[in-house]
Amino acid sequence: MDHAPASPSSDETRMLQELVAKFVDHDLMPLEPAVLKREAQGEGYKLTEDEEKALHERCRELGLWGLDVPEEFGGANLPLLSLAAAEEEMGRACVPFLIPPDSPNLHMMLAVATPMQREKYLAPYATGEMRSAVAISEPGAGGDPAGMITRAVREGDQWVINGRKIWVSNIPRADFIILMARTGAGKRQDGISAFIVEKGTKGYIIEREIAMIGGRKTYELVFDDCRIPAENLLGEIDRGYAPMQLRLNVRRMQMGARCVGMARRALEMMAEHARQRVTWGVRLADRQAIQWFAADAAMEIHACRLMVNDLAVKLGAGIDVRSEASILKVRATEMAQTVLDNAMQTLGAMGMTKELPLQLMHQQVRVMRIYEGPSEVHRSAIGRRVLGSKV
Repeated sequence: MDHAPASPSSDETRMLQELVAKFVDHDLMPLEPAVLKREAQGEGYKLTEDEEKALHERCRELGLWGLDVPEEFGGANLPLLSLAAAEEEMGRACVPFLIPPDSPNLHMMLAVATPMQREKYLAPYATGEMRSAVAISEPGAGGDPAGMITRAVREGDQWVINGRKIWVSNIPRADFIILMARTGAGKRQDGISAFIVEKGTKGYIIEREIAMIGGRKTYELVFDDCRIPAENLLGEIDRGYAPMQLRLNVRRMQMGARCVGMARRALEMMAEHARQRVTWGVRLADRQAIQWFAADAAMEIHACRLMVNDLAVKLGAGIDVRSEASILKVRATEMAQTVLDNAMQTLGAMGMTKELPLQLMHQQVRVMRIYEGPSEVHRSAIGRRVLGSKV
């Protein structure tokens, strides 16, 4: 059976996916052994500066930069369906590299940034001159906005921010962060606003680095009378939840596509091993247990890809996709973890080694089931909508 992705709906998307697939095979895959070795030896899950520089140059050479960035910022302005196809291919390689820039923050800023913010932050971010991060979760408030207590208070021509954020990624390299803070008295989405906080701002403190499974690192931040210009309010006062939701939905679409890519890689490795490995005179490929592993993987990969494409089209059309995004987030992460686990089981002792990418992908997907909303929170939200309760 051919495990290649189903044909995307447009020639433009198909050509992009083929281009990204070649980039993954020719430029990312050769780096994978070195990346895995570094992580296994405790040197971090990372690329060297030279490796990352070469990949950036290659992306520019191939036109793989700013895929969904508007043309006014020098991007290709491709639809989210094309971005999803690219993300699926990128998911096949266990290499810490993203085609710049980070699309979810891009879409949030495109939706609400002022002319000043577009020029000062969005333009250099879209062209790769600046990097960003987003700070939402707090020590006492993860997936529930009602628990957010970080507060921003207007004082003259400034906002004064006090509070803590945790589980924030990309902090050391971020030139600015998009910070969610409470500005009103609302108990859930109401009363939350978004702010742009630049690196090095007084009162913006990187409290500690937190090592996560899967080679990742996150950070806890403290805001101690952190003062930013009033013009750094991103979007409307007390209405920051809607653009943040757009950002989260784009990220969930990306995660779904990445999970499909990782599952494809795991299925390919499982199939190759099963065709070669003989136990008690019988190939693993001829054993029903392994055949069912493969069949379930193929069916789930196909279903999740259709969910990704459906979400991408609807999101691009401006349709309310809260349910679709939640469904994909839960289904794709759990699917990928099961496929990876079955692949590791099929490979036996080899599947447990740090020489192969399966174990690292397995850990990364496990983290995915928590961030951008835990599976249980999404299931509850889906259930309430199905049963007609207010969200």
